[in-house]
Amino acid sequence: MQNRYTRVAVVLAGTLACAQAQWLNYPESRTPRTKDGKPNLSAPAPRMNGKPDLSGVWRVEPENEAEWNRLLGPHGLDLQIDLQYASKYAVNLLADFKPGEEPLRPSPPGEKPAQNGEANLCLPDSIPLSGFVMPFKIIQAPTELVVLTETKSPHRQIYTDGRSLPIDPQPSWMGYSVGKWQGDTLVVDTVGFREAPLDAFQHPRSDSMRITERFRRRDFGHMDLTTTIEDQKNYSRPFTVKVGLQLIPDSDVQEYVCAENERDRGHVGR
Repeated sequence: MQNRYTRVAVVLAGTLACAQAQWLNYPESRTPRTKDGKPNLSAPAPRMNGKPDLSGVWRVEPENEAEWNRLLGPHGLDLQIDLQYASKYAVNLLADFKPGEEPLRPSPPGEKPAQNGEANLCLPDSIPLSGFVMPFKIIQAPTELVVLTETKSPHRQIYTDGRSLPIDPQPSWMGYSVGKWQGDTLVVDTVGFREAPLDAFQHPRSDSMRITERFRRRDFGHMDLTTTIEDQKNYSRPFTVKVGLQLIPDSDVQEYVCAENERDRGHVGR
């Protein structure tokens, strides 16, 4: 178990260390405010062309200490990292399953279980991990949404212009995403991934994975995100996780740089 704790610490420590590195306190003219001038996060969601405007800087609603203890055990919070900004799904995407009931597909006889090896700290986090750890910014335009993350992941483009998913895409870190509106919910389908870990526990992702996300902005400051994972190579059935997102008003995302020769994180958890 200690090896697992160390791996979680190595994957998340450098990312979480700058979770508060925001461009703070720049008043956004489009932010609704209460009488005392504070952002009114319960105001109605803004709209664009008749649909909710998902634009803004968002972060996942964090877990409480009891949930971290359930997931990581009594020594899980001894990792010397700050988990207050992360979702449990960044650590373990299968956190809601009882031990032994995870929908992992067994490996054929004689083959090792599917895995992606030890994490390379400078490789992109991709989705859904990047949205479960650090703030990210959505910029909504009439025919696409652009997502900028405060992690080492590349930018992401979600096309809403009616195009179809590519039939034989060249594998990429962020995949290829198209979205369509179902009422006030934006449904995003993504395919064409490179093989990479899904979480800090190194659950695998194959090039055949399909991820379906449902974004529903409840009001100005809150959004629901439902993510369904389907990967027949590695998982016996699709599974779904649900998180809440919180707007970070009057703020922005910052640059993230991964130093190839960085050595400090190798000592985390020792």
